[in-house]
Amino acid sequence: MARRKAAYRKRQQNKFSMLLVSIVVVMVMVVVSISGGKLKEKIDTVSAKEAHLEKQIESEEARQQEIEEYKKYTQTKKYAEEVAKDKLGLVYEGEILFQEK
Repeated sequence: MARRKAAYRKRQQNKFSMLLVSIVVVMVMVVVSISGGKLKEKIDTVSAKEAHLEKQIESEEARQQEIEEYKKYTQTKKYAEEVAKDKLGLVYEGEILFQEK
């Protein structure tokens, strides 16, 4: 009889232990899934920010290219002639300059 009671108690303890382990596992799964959702939101935010920064980099590289081309253009004779005509009012000998009123 004592063996039966001991065996019954042991089964009850095993059931209780399994219940506690199951509860802990479920709680861990809930925490992991919530953390995973938060991390996914952060990843989406960072990805959007990265895409925006990539667009800015591309536009700045295009702007840099334009500046380089303008720098080369300002070192040409044609640019010097344009500045002389527009800002200083200079013309070639025999050239007639028409101005709007």
